[in-house]
Amino acid sequence: MSEQVMLPQTNISNGHASALDLARMSHQKYLVKQQNEDLENAIGYYIEAIRNNSFLAEPYYRLASLMYEKGQISLDTAIEQCRTAVTLEPDNVNAHIYSGYFLAMSEDYRSAQKEFDYAIKTGFLNSARPRLFLSKLIKREINVEGATIGRIARYLYYLVSGGMLLMCDKSVIRFMIESLSDNVSVFSYKTFGETCEKAKMYSRAFKAYSDGMAKTEHGDIFYKKMGDLSMSRQDLLSGLECYKKALRVDPRNREILLKLATLIQTSFPERIDEAIDYYNTLLEFNIDNDKIYYELGHLYLRKNDKLNAVSAFKLALSYDCDNPYYNNSLAYAYVRIELFDDAIDYYQRAIKLNPDAQWTSIVCHALGAVYAEVKGNFEAAEATYQAGLVLDSKNYELLMSLGDLFMVKGDLEKAIRTYCDGITLDPDNFMAYAKAGLALWEKDYIEESIVSFHKSIELNPNFEISQNNLGVVYLDGMGTPSESVEYFVNAIRLNPNYTLAYFNAGRAYQALGESTKAAEYYQMAMDLNNITHELNEDDIQSRLYDLFN
Repeated sequence: MSEQVMLPQTNISNGHASALDLARMSHQKYLVKQQNEDLENAIGYYIEAIRNNSFLAEPYYRLASLMYEKGQISLDTAIEQCRTAVTLEPDNVNAHIYSGYFLAMSEDYRSAQKEFDYAIKTGFLNSARPRLFLSKLIKREINVEGATIGRIARYLYYLVSGGMLLMCDKSVIRFMIESLSDNVSVFSYKTFGETCEKAKMYSRAFKAYSDGMAKTEHGDIFYKKMGDLSMSRQDLLSGLECYKKALRVDPRNREILLKLATLIQTSFPERIDEAIDYYNTLLEFNIDNDKIYYELGHLYLRKNDKLNAVSAFKLALSYDCDNPYYNNSLAYAYVRIELFDDAIDYYQRAIKLNPDAQWTSIVCHALGAVYAEVKGNFEAAEATYQAGLVLDSKNYELLMSLGDLFMVKGDLEKAIRTYCDGITLDPDNFMAYAKAGLALWEKDYIEESIVSFHKSIELNPNFEISQNNLGVVYLDGMGTPSESVEYFVNAIRLNPNYTLAYFNAGRAYQALGESTKAAEYYQMAMDLNNITHELNEDDIQSRLYDLFN
């Protein structure tokens, strides 16, 4: 309400101030700085003023305005409080102005006009505000009921006279001066800080914003600037604290809420609940709610709260059902709760929408994995993988999965060709060599398998599976247990819990006639197998007994 600027001047000295004086001070600060803390203080002091003296009109109409603005009371309650103020002090101009203002909001224009007329008659030089309010009512009357010479003349009279009398209103002038002074101060510190930033004088820029905060108390502006500067310097903790301080000053600042939610989501995974709270608050603004629900869904997945994740992605889709990314995320959430038929449906929708070939290829990979690993539908899986490769022939992971599918189907020729395609695509990636080595071994291409495993180990000496598998080829394919031992020992060194490598090392030492070492490795394999259950325990025991029979 623009009329709120007209607060009486008070002289407060020696720290002795009545609740009404403190309320006026906080109210005036709120009007200039628009900070939530001042609003809360003003409301609290006005309530205390009423408790101290319930026969004063001013706290009632001021409180009605502030509480209505904050959403704490209804329009009818605000009108009632203003009527109470008028009853207590019938000649109080401001009480009539507030009553007229709220009556106009409730569309009781006749009663509102009476209140403004009374304020004009009694206000004399202090009648600028009711004149301007009354001109608005007359303008509305012209728009609804039509223009007449009398209405136009009245409208112009109150508009012009109200504008002229504003210059006679000391409260307005004082507010304008305070507001101008505040704006100049904010502008000065902000400009100096931004200039320092451009000159890469970051410490001086931060100090300028800090001094601006201390001088003007505009935390919504300067804490945000300090937070942005901290983020540009990768000082995430400082940025987080500055944004939180800015939010305490202005809890309804959507930009700050979004910065906090995004920062915590991306950089502070241990604070997921905080990010969720910020995103839920952002939903109250009803702006880009689909994007907010989408982010919430991913946060719930990180918390392993699968049902809420599904709900969030569904709500995102309710705003934009043709968004491929929302469909894909909902599909993934359904996979997490093992509703695979629903997952397939939404993956298919995402693929059909196809916003980007590379992205859609990745979705094909996910859908193919569901077909292959969950449904056992190898034909559908192969068709989906192939469709993904048509979209992006350079999708290395998809090639590997297609090769794995051929291995499961027992089509070794296709598996080898697919893995070789992967090698051609990325010759420095050890995984295709490791997989190709296994397929070649299964196909009895012993020498080729050895070459492929050696290349895998050359590219990644720490991949224990290639170490073990190369040992197996030397042991069972080449019949050279002495060469195989080295690779089994390497695999165990890289992974001390590798049950199969212990078992294979036992076989190699048994073939070499070193029964004690063979028994040692068989025993380790048996002990680990009690935990991993990877091998047939009877087979291990049988080999142990054979060593000494």
